[in-house]
Amino acid sequence: MDDEMKFRVAREVLADAVAWTARSLPPRPSVPVLAGILLEVQGSSLSVSGFDYEVSARAEIDVSSTEDGRALVPGRLLAEITRALPPHPVEVIAEGARLAISCGNAKFSLPTLPVEDYPSLPSMPSTAGVVDSDAFAEAVAQVAVAAGRDDTLPMLTGVRLEIEDDRVTLAATDRYRLAVREFAWRPETSGLSAAVLVPARTLADAAKTLTSGPEVVLSLSSGGSGEGILGLSGKDRQTTTRLLDAEFVKYRAIMPNESASHALLPVGLFTDAAKRVALVAERGTPLRCEFTPGQVTLRAGGTDDDGQAEESCDVDFDGDPLTIGFNPTFLLDGLAAVHTDRARMDFTSALKPAVLSGHEEPGEDGVVRPGSYRSLIMPVRLPG
Repeated sequence: MDDEMKFRVAREVLADAVAWTARSLPPRPSVPVLAGILLEVQGSSLSVSGFDYEVSARAEIDVSSTEDGRALVPGRLLAEITRALPPHPVEVIAEGARLAISCGNAKFSLPTLPVEDYPSLPSMPSTAGVVDSDAFAEAVAQVAVAAGRDDTLPMLTGVRLEIEDDRVTLAATDRYRLAVREFAWRPETSGLSAAVLVPARTLADAAKTLTSGPEVVLSLSSGGSGEGILGLSGKDRQTTTRLLDAEFVKYRAIMPNESASHALLPVGLFTDAAKRVALVAERGTPLRCEFTPGQVTLRAGGTDDDGQAEESCDVDFDGDPLTIGFNPTFLLDGLAAVHTDRARMDFTSALKPAVLSGHEEPGEDGVVRPGSYRSLIMPVRLPG
Protein backbone atom coordinates (compact mmCIF):
# COMPACT_ATOMS: atom_id res chain seq x y z
CA MET A 1 0.00 0.00 0.00
CA ASP A 2 2.86 2.35 0.84
CA ASP A 3 4.05 2.87 -2.70
CA GLU A 4 0.72 3.81 -4.29
CA MET A 5 -1.24 6.96 -3.58
CA LYS A 6 -3.52 9.15 -5.65
CA PHE A 7 -5.38 12.36 -4.78
CA ARG A 8 -6.68 15.68 -6.12
CA VAL A 9 -6.67 18.93 -4.18
CA ALA A 10 -6.91 22.72 -4.64
CA ARG A 11 -3.49 24.28 -5.26
CA GLU A 12 -3.69 26.95 -2.48
CA VAL A 13 -4.73 24.40 0.12
CA LEU A 14 -1.86 22.06 -0.75
CA ALA A 15 0.71 24.87 -1.05
CA ASP A 16 -0.28 26.30 2.36
CA ALA A 17 -0.03 22.96 4.14
CA VAL A 18 3.32 22.09 2.53
CA ALA A 19 4.81 25.56 3.17
CA TRP A 20 3.76 25.45 6.83
CA THR A 21 5.26 21.99 7.36
CA ALA A 22 8.44 22.81 5.42
CA ARG A 23 9.20 25.72 7.79
CA SER A 24 10.24 23.29 10.50
CA LEU A 25 12.49 21.11 8.32
CA PRO A 26 16.15 21.17 9.42
CA PRO A 27 18.43 23.22 7.12
CA ARG A 28 21.17 20.56 7.46
CA PRO A 29 19.49 17.22 8.28
CA SER A 30 21.58 14.67 10.17
CA VAL A 31 20.25 11.91 7.88
CA PRO A 32 18.79 12.43 4.36
CA VAL A 33 15.25 11.19 5.16
CA LEU A 34 14.76 14.04 7.67
CA ALA A 35 14.78 16.49 4.73
CA GLY A 36 11.56 14.82 3.56
CA ILE A 37 7.91 15.70 3.95
CA LEU A 38 5.64 12.71 4.55
CA LEU A 39 2.41 12.71 2.53
CA GLU A 40 -0.14 10.26 3.91
CA VAL A 41 -3.64 9.75 2.49
CA GLN A 42 -6.41 8.01 4.42
CA GLY A 43 -9.90 8.29 2.99
CA SER A 44 -10.49 11.94 2.10
CA SER A 45 -7.79 13.28 4.42
CA LEU A 46 -4.16 14.08 3.55
CA SER A 47 -1.66 14.65 6.32
CA VAL A 48 1.51 16.60 5.46
CA SER A 49 4.18 16.13 8.12
CA GLY A 50 7.83 16.68 8.96
CA PHE A 51 10.02 15.70 11.93
CA ASP A 52 13.71 16.13 12.84
CA TYR A 53 13.66 14.52 16.33
CA GLU A 54 13.42 18.04 17.86
CA VAL A 55 10.33 19.54 16.24
CA SER A 56 7.41 17.87 14.47
CA ALA A 57 4.80 19.62 12.32
CA ARG A 58 1.68 18.14 10.81
CA ALA A 59 -1.09 19.72 8.73
CA GLU A 60 -4.29 17.93 7.71
CA ILE A 61 -6.29 18.87 4.61
CA ASP A 62 -9.30 17.46 2.76
CA VAL A 63 -8.61 15.88 -0.64
CA SER A 64 -10.44 13.80 -3.23
CA SER A 65 -8.63 10.49 -3.05
CA THR A 66 -8.90 7.30 -5.04
CA GLU A 67 -5.98 5.46 -3.45
CA ASP A 68 -4.75 5.50 0.17
CA GLY A 69 -1.02 5.37 0.72
CA ARG A 70 2.02 7.35 1.74
CA ALA A 71 5.18 8.79 0.23
CA LEU A 72 8.22 10.65 1.51
CA VAL A 73 9.23 13.54 -0.76
CA PRO A 74 12.12 16.07 -0.65
CA GLY A 75 10.45 18.79 1.46
CA ARG A 76 11.96 22.07 0.31
CA LEU A 77 11.62 21.11 -3.35
CA LEU A 78 7.98 20.13 -2.83
CA ALA A 79 7.34 23.49 -1.13
CA GLU A 80 8.92 25.41 -4.03
CA ILE A 81 6.98 23.43 -6.62
CA THR A 82 3.57 23.71 -4.93
CA ARG A 83 4.07 27.46 -4.40
CA ALA A 84 4.88 27.93 -8.10
CA LEU A 85 2.04 25.85 -9.59
CA PRO A 86 -0.65 27.58 -11.71
CA PRO A 87 -4.08 28.21 -10.08
CA HIS A 88 -5.66 24.87 -11.03
CA PRO A 89 -6.51 21.69 -9.14
CA VAL A 90 -3.44 19.53 -8.45
CA GLU A 91 -3.30 15.79 -9.07
CA VAL A 92 -0.68 13.79 -7.19
CA ILE A 93 0.17 10.15 -7.90
CA ALA A 94 2.83 8.10 -6.13
CA GLU A 95 4.05 5.05 -7.99
CA GLY A 96 7.09 3.11 -6.95
CA ALA A 97 10.06 5.41 -6.40
CA ARG A 98 8.54 8.52 -8.06
CA LEU A 99 5.87 11.08 -7.25
CA ALA A 100 4.02 12.65 -10.20
CA ILE A 101 2.43 16.09 -9.80
CA SER A 102 0.25 17.57 -12.53
CA CYS A 103 -1.52 20.92 -12.45
CA GLY A 104 -2.93 22.60 -15.55
CA ASN A 105 -0.24 22.16 -18.21
CA ALA A 106 2.58 21.75 -15.67
CA LYS A 107 3.93 18.30 -14.86
CA PHE A 108 6.61 17.26 -12.38
CA SER A 109 8.14 13.92 -11.49
CA LEU A 110 10.07 13.75 -8.20
CA PRO A 111 12.17 10.99 -6.67
CA THR A 112 10.81 9.76 -3.33
CA LEU A 113 12.86 8.95 -0.22
CA PRO A 114 12.66 5.54 1.53
CA VAL A 115 9.51 5.91 3.65
CA GLU A 116 10.39 2.85 5.74
CA ASP A 117 13.46 4.72 7.15
CA TYR A 118 11.37 7.68 8.34
CA PRO A 119 10.89 8.04 12.12
CA SER A 120 7.40 7.98 13.64
CA LEU A 121 6.13 11.38 14.69
CA PRO A 122 5.74 11.79 18.46
CA SER A 123 2.14 11.46 19.58
CA MET A 124 0.49 14.57 21.03
CA PRO A 125 0.82 14.72 24.82
CA SER A 126 -2.33 15.07 26.91
CA THR A 127 -4.19 18.38 26.64
CA ALA A 128 -3.26 20.89 29.36
CA GLY A 129 -5.60 23.72 28.30
CA VAL A 130 -6.77 26.20 25.70
CA VAL A 131 -5.78 29.81 24.96
CA ASP A 132 -7.10 32.42 22.53
CA SER A 133 -4.78 32.17 19.51
CA ASP A 134 -4.29 35.94 18.98
CA ALA A 135 -3.53 36.51 22.68
CA PHE A 136 -1.06 33.61 22.62
CA ALA A 137 0.70 34.89 19.48
CA GLU A 138 1.00 38.38 21.00
CA ALA A 139 2.32 37.14 24.35
CA VAL A 140 4.92 34.83 22.78
CA ALA A 141 6.15 37.56 20.40
CA GLN A 142 6.51 40.04 23.28
CA VAL A 143 8.70 37.65 25.26
CA ALA A 144 10.62 35.63 22.64
CA VAL A 145 12.50 38.73 21.40
CA ALA A 146 14.40 38.81 24.71
CA ALA A 147 15.65 35.22 24.42
CA GLY A 148 19.33 34.60 23.66
CA ARG A 149 20.57 33.31 20.29
CA ASP A 150 23.67 31.49 21.55
CA ASP A 151 23.05 27.74 21.37
CA THR A 152 25.97 27.02 23.71
CA LEU A 153 23.83 28.45 26.55
CA PRO A 154 20.57 26.48 26.15
CA MET A 155 18.90 28.09 29.19
CA LEU A 156 19.07 31.50 27.49
CA THR A 157 17.59 30.29 24.19
CA GLY A 158 14.34 29.18 25.80
CA VAL A 159 11.08 30.72 26.93
CA ARG A 160 10.01 29.60 30.38
CA LEU A 161 6.33 28.70 30.34
CA GLU A 162 4.75 28.54 33.80
CA ILE A 163 1.21 27.40 34.45
CA GLU A 164 -0.54 28.21 37.73
CA ASP A 165 -4.19 27.19 37.43
CA ASP A 166 -5.85 29.73 35.08
CA ARG A 167 -2.74 31.97 34.61
CA VAL A 168 0.16 31.39 32.24
CA THR A 169 3.43 33.32 32.62
CA LEU A 170 6.08 33.46 29.89
CA ALA A 171 9.63 34.69 30.59
CA ALA A 172 12.84 34.93 28.55
CA THR A 173 16.25 36.52 29.04
CA ASP A 174 19.59 36.87 27.25
CA ARG A 175 21.29 38.26 30.42
CA TYR A 176 21.01 41.88 29.22
CA ARG A 177 17.22 42.06 29.32
CA LEU A 178 14.35 40.03 30.67
CA ALA A 179 10.78 40.01 29.35
CA VAL A 180 7.81 38.64 31.29
CA ARG A 181 4.17 38.38 30.16
CA GLU A 182 1.13 36.95 31.93
CA PHE A 183 -2.19 35.95 30.39
CA ALA A 184 -5.32 34.01 31.26
CA TRP A 185 -6.20 30.64 29.74
CA ARG A 186 -8.60 27.75 30.29
CA PRO A 187 -6.87 24.78 31.89
CA GLU A 188 -8.25 21.27 31.29
CA THR A 189 -8.22 20.58 35.05
CA SER A 190 -8.19 23.20 37.80
CA GLY A 191 -5.19 23.52 40.10
CA LEU A 192 -2.72 22.60 37.34
CA SER A 193 0.85 23.68 38.09
CA ALA A 194 3.78 23.22 35.68
CA ALA A 195 6.94 24.95 34.46
CA VAL A 196 8.83 24.04 31.29
CA LEU A 197 11.52 25.59 29.10
CA VAL A 198 10.60 25.76 25.39
CA PRO A 199 13.03 26.65 22.56
CA ALA A 200 12.17 30.31 21.81
CA ARG A 201 12.50 30.18 18.01
CA THR A 202 10.21 27.16 17.70
CA LEU A 203 7.63 28.60 20.08
CA ALA A 204 7.63 31.99 18.32
CA ASP A 205 7.22 30.41 14.89
CA ALA A 206 4.43 28.07 16.03
CA ALA A 207 2.50 30.79 17.89
CA LYS A 208 2.65 33.07 14.85
CA THR A 209 1.46 30.43 12.38
CA LEU A 210 -1.22 28.65 14.43
CA THR A 211 -3.64 31.59 14.21
CA SER A 212 -5.99 30.18 11.52
CA GLY A 213 -8.43 29.03 14.23
CA PRO A 214 -9.70 31.00 17.24
CA GLU A 215 -7.88 28.87 19.80
CA VAL A 216 -4.60 27.06 20.40
CA VAL A 217 -4.53 23.89 22.48
CA LEU A 218 -1.43 23.44 24.67
CA SER A 219 -0.42 19.87 25.53
CA LEU A 220 2.33 18.79 27.91
CA SER A 221 3.99 15.44 28.45
CA SER A 222 5.06 14.58 31.95
CA GLY A 223 8.03 12.45 30.95
CA GLY A 224 11.28 12.30 32.93
CA SER A 225 13.80 15.13 32.74
CA GLY A 226 14.79 15.98 29.19
CA GLU A 227 12.09 13.69 27.82
CA GLY A 228 9.30 16.25 27.90
CA ILE A 229 7.58 17.65 24.84
CA LEU A 230 5.17 20.53 24.37
CA GLY A 231 2.37 20.14 21.85
CA LEU A 232 0.57 23.07 20.21
CA SER A 233 -2.41 22.57 17.97
CA GLY A 234 -4.64 24.94 16.07
CA LYS A 235 -7.26 24.31 13.40
CA ASP A 236 -5.99 21.39 11.22
CA ARG A 237 -2.38 21.93 12.32
CA GLN A 238 -0.28 20.60 15.15
CA THR A 239 3.34 20.87 16.17
CA THR A 240 5.45 19.40 18.95
CA THR A 241 8.81 20.51 20.27
CA ARG A 242 11.27 18.84 22.59
CA LEU A 243 11.69 20.80 25.82
CA LEU A 244 15.05 22.17 26.94
CA ASP A 245 16.52 20.37 29.93
CA ALA A 246 18.07 23.41 31.62
CA GLU A 247 17.53 25.46 34.76
CA PHE A 248 15.99 28.90 34.17
CA VAL A 249 17.06 31.93 36.22
CA LYS A 250 14.98 32.81 39.28
CA TYR A 251 13.67 35.84 37.44
CA ARG A 252 11.11 36.98 40.01
CA ALA A 253 13.97 37.75 42.40
CA ILE A 254 15.59 40.02 39.77
CA MET A 255 12.48 42.14 39.08
CA PRO A 256 12.60 45.21 41.37
CA ASN A 257 9.41 45.70 43.39
CA GLU A 258 9.81 49.43 43.94
CA SER A 259 11.38 52.36 42.12
CA ALA A 260 12.95 55.71 43.04
CA SER A 261 11.57 57.46 39.94
CA HIS A 262 9.44 56.75 36.90
CA ALA A 263 8.55 58.20 33.51
CA LEU A 264 5.43 57.90 31.38
CA LEU A 265 6.52 57.89 27.73
CA PRO A 266 4.44 58.47 24.58
CA VAL A 267 5.51 55.25 22.83
CA GLY A 268 5.20 56.45 19.20
CA LEU A 269 7.01 59.80 19.61
CA PHE A 270 9.67 58.42 21.95
CA THR A 271 10.36 55.42 19.66
CA ASP A 272 10.75 57.65 16.58
CA ALA A 273 13.11 60.00 18.45
CA ALA A 274 15.17 57.07 19.77
CA LYS A 275 15.44 55.57 16.26
CA ARG A 276 16.67 58.88 14.82
CA VAL A 277 19.24 59.53 17.54
CA ALA A 278 20.44 55.90 17.46
CA LEU A 279 21.47 56.34 13.80
CA VAL A 280 24.76 57.83 15.01
CA ALA A 281 25.27 55.32 17.86
CA GLU A 282 28.16 53.21 16.65
CA ARG A 283 27.89 49.47 17.30
CA GLY A 284 28.02 48.87 21.03
CA THR A 285 27.74 52.52 22.10
CA PRO A 286 24.82 53.54 24.31
CA LEU A 287 21.86 55.79 23.78
CA ARG A 288 22.03 58.40 26.56
CA CYS A 289 18.66 59.31 28.13
CA GLU A 290 18.55 62.40 30.35
CA PHE A 291 15.26 62.54 32.29
CA THR A 292 14.16 65.83 33.90
CA PRO A 293 10.67 66.95 34.94
CA GLY A 294 8.54 67.17 31.79
CA GLN A 295 11.06 65.88 29.27
CA VAL A 296 13.72 63.41 28.22
CA THR A 297 16.71 64.37 26.06
CA LEU A 298 18.22 61.56 23.98
CA ARG A 299 21.85 61.79 22.86
CA ALA A 300 24.24 59.54 20.95
CA GLY A 301 27.68 59.83 19.38
CA GLY A 302 29.80 62.43 21.05
CA THR A 303 33.45 61.95 20.09
CA ASP A 304 34.74 64.42 17.51
CA ASP A 305 35.30 61.65 14.94
CA ASP A 306 31.68 60.41 15.03
CA GLY A 307 28.31 61.84 14.12
CA GLN A 308 26.35 63.31 17.01
CA ALA A 309 22.62 63.57 17.58
CA GLU A 310 20.24 64.77 20.23
CA GLU A 311 16.47 65.12 20.44
CA SER A 312 14.05 66.01 23.23
CA CYS A 313 10.65 64.49 23.85
CA ASP A 314 7.92 65.51 26.30
CA VAL A 315 7.33 62.93 29.05
CA ASP A 316 5.79 62.84 32.52
CA PHE A 317 8.73 62.26 34.86
CA ASP A 318 8.44 61.83 38.60
CA GLY A 319 11.65 61.84 40.66
CA ASP A 320 15.14 63.35 40.79
CA PRO A 321 16.77 64.09 37.40
CA LEU A 322 18.41 60.95 36.04
CA THR A 323 20.84 60.18 33.21
CA ILE A 324 20.93 56.54 32.11
CA GLY A 325 22.38 54.73 29.08
CA PHE A 326 20.78 51.86 27.13
CA ASN A 327 21.69 49.58 24.26
CA PRO A 328 19.43 51.18 21.58
CA THR A 329 18.31 47.81 20.14
CA PHE A 330 17.20 46.48 23.52
CA LEU A 331 15.35 49.71 24.32
CA LEU A 332 13.59 49.74 20.93
CA ASP A 333 12.70 46.02 21.17
CA GLY A 334 11.14 46.66 24.57
CA LEU A 335 9.15 49.66 23.32
CA ALA A 336 7.91 47.70 20.28
CA ALA A 337 6.60 44.94 22.57
CA VAL A 338 4.64 47.21 24.93
CA HIS A 339 1.51 47.49 22.70
CA THR A 340 0.02 50.45 24.61
CA ASP A 341 0.01 54.14 23.62
CA ARG A 342 2.03 55.06 26.68
CA ALA A 343 4.76 53.10 28.42
CA ARG A 344 5.91 53.34 32.00
CA MET A 345 9.60 53.16 32.84
CA ASP A 346 10.65 52.62 36.46
CA PHE A 347 14.17 53.43 37.66
CA THR A 348 16.09 52.57 40.83
CA SER A 349 19.35 54.27 39.85
CA ALA A 350 21.46 55.00 36.74
CA LEU A 351 23.39 51.73 37.17
CA LYS A 352 20.52 49.41 38.08
CA PRO A 353 18.10 47.80 35.59
CA ALA A 354 15.06 49.80 34.45
CA VAL A 355 11.63 48.19 34.11
CA LEU A 356 9.52 48.99 31.05
CA SER A 357 5.82 48.11 31.13
CA GLY A 358 2.65 48.91 29.26
CA HIS A 359 0.81 51.80 30.91
CA GLU A 360 -2.87 50.98 31.09
CA GLU A 361 -5.11 54.04 31.36
CA PRO A 362 -7.43 54.22 34.42
CA GLY A 363 -10.59 52.11 34.14
CA GLU A 364 -14.10 53.44 34.73
CA ASP A 365 -13.52 53.03 38.47
CA GLY A 366 -10.45 55.28 38.23
CA VAL A 367 -8.07 52.43 39.13
CA VAL A 368 -4.97 51.83 37.00
CA ARG A 369 -4.24 48.11 36.71
CA PRO A 370 -0.62 47.10 36.09
CA GLY A 371 0.13 45.93 32.56
CA SER A 372 0.65 42.21 32.03
CA TYR A 373 3.91 42.80 30.11
CA ARG A 374 7.15 43.85 31.80
CA SER A 375 10.63 44.13 30.39
CA LEU A 376 13.75 44.61 32.49
CA ILE A 377 16.62 46.33 30.62
CA MET A 378 20.19 46.44 31.92
CA PRO A 379 21.70 49.93 31.65
CA VAL A 380 25.00 50.55 29.85
CA ARG A 381 27.65 52.43 31.84
CA LEU A 382 28.09 55.84 30.24
CA PRO A 383 31.58 57.20 29.48
CA GLY A 384 32.78 59.98 31.78
